[in-house]
Amino acid sequence: MQQFQKSVYELIVETSTNLPGDVRRAVQAAREREDAGTRSALSLSTIADNIHMAECNVSPICQDTGMPTFIIHCPVGANQIVMKRQILEAVAQATKDSKLRPNSVDSLTGANSGDNLGPGTPVIHFEQWERDEVEVKLILKGGGCENKNIQYSLPAELEGLGKAGRDLDGIRKCIMHAVYQAQGQGCSAGFIGVGIGGDRTSGYELAKHQLFREVDDVNENPELRKLEEYVMEHANTLGIGTMGFGGQVTLLGCKVGVMNRLPASFFVSVAYNCWAFRRQGVLLDQATGAINGWSYPRGTEVPVQAAAAGSAEEDEERKEIVLTTPISEEQIRALKVGDVVVINGMMHTGRDALHKYLMDHDSPVDLNGAAIYHCGPVMSKDQSGEWHVRAAGPTTSIREEPYQGDIIKKFGIRAVIGKGGMGPKTLKALGEHGAVYLNAIGGAAQYYARCFKKVEGVDFMEFGIPEAMWHLQTEGFAAIVTMDSHGNSLHADVEKDSLAKLSALKEPVFK
Repeated sequence: MQQFQKSVYELIVETSTNLPGDVRRAVQAAREREDAGTRSALSLSTIADNIHMAECNVSPICQDTGMPTFIIHCPVGANQIVMKRQILEAVAQATKDSKLRPNSVDSLTGANSGDNLGPGTPVIHFEQWERDEVEVKLILKGGGCENKNIQYSLPAELEGLGKAGRDLDGIRKCIMHAVYQAQGQGCSAGFIGVGIGGDRTSGYELAKHQLFREVDDVNENPELRKLEEYVMEHANTLGIGTMGFGGQVTLLGCKVGVMNRLPASFFVSVAYNCWAFRRQGVLLDQATGAINGWSYPRGTEVPVQAAAAGSAEEDEERKEIVLTTPISEEQIRALKVGDVVVINGMMHTGRDALHKYLMDHDSPVDLNGAAIYHCGPVMSKDQSGEWHVRAAGPTTSIREEPYQGDIIKKFGIRAVIGKGGMGPKTLKALGEHGAVYLNAIGGAAQYYARCFKKVEGVDFMEFGIPEAMWHLQTEGFAAIVTMDSHGNSLHADVEKDSLAKLSALKEPVFK
């Protein structure tokens, strides 16, 4: 199969840069349901723009290209050793070409392999089947939504829902709680795959396999079909909305599978996936490895509608406040939750490794009045040695909660930018030291990459490209104030409100 490696490379590029048609239709349906002029509607319009930009630029939809996971169906006699070697070579090439972000990190040392190869990465599963052709499916599931996966062992006591027993109604409660606990940290509105039964390992595997089903398919099991329909209807009454901003659409798809279990164990495993639902597959000629077809409708077949212009009233309500770094405390104190802020000037990226480092060391640059961006970008270097930003959406901020308040105090940072919000320690620091949290649109990696006009420098490359501290000349970076210096947090408000709505679903439904 001399064309196998080339076909796998093409699959990787397609999956990373071009959302499949069924996902695009789900996003478009969400836009039509959402109330015009709201934060969620604005976010969905940004998402639609980002999908179109990624397709046109042939660049990653989201900078976090996750743990590449392949499922290969092949005829008896196919040389799986050669196929695996060529998959690894295709992954390394796609990483070099900035179609994948280098995400393979040594769990003990933290060292980044730089090519997405290492023990356990990428994930490759082979299964034989009785057909003559080869099928290769790929899912790119980012760390932000991967961290919102959850597994329940029944019976259990669930916040807001009470006891969940070992029955269909207990399963229902688990799924609803899984949607609630994700809030906006998994880049809602999202998709979930659910695995009922198995052991702890096979249950999660079943849940992830459900994500390979098409968004609009119908479950063959009538009980599971009713459960999926219930979840889709009621999850969208929780009011979590896109990015956790509140709104009408929280979930875009729910797929449930079931397998046998041990008498002593009853697991419900939920795999959460963000709106950037990147999965695709190819059917290959057994002899040559050439692509004969695609497993899902390609995105080019389902164009994304451009964002419609808002009314004069909506434009006035979304009035933008332009700030240039370094930002003064007076400018920050004037901001309140709901304001749309546009940042110009220097911006610095910082994720887990940098925050941990700054707790005990000085910063290589002056951060007084600065904006720090929770982001692990996709970068590339041109022939002259100059770096360029290829994809740069926000990462989930809650991971920095143990550090952020102390770092704001220590360095005088005025703006923290990320997604999903932060906790009480950071909120307290915002008030005490005059800072603000800005929520960017998760997954909108192309939308934000265009705001970075020049890479002025980089520190801590030893942490790896995603964790390095990039210094970026920025123009027109828009985000929403969701935590201000007056003690207000949109995230805390939405979580409290959605918990009350979740509690209203406590009574049994399936008996």
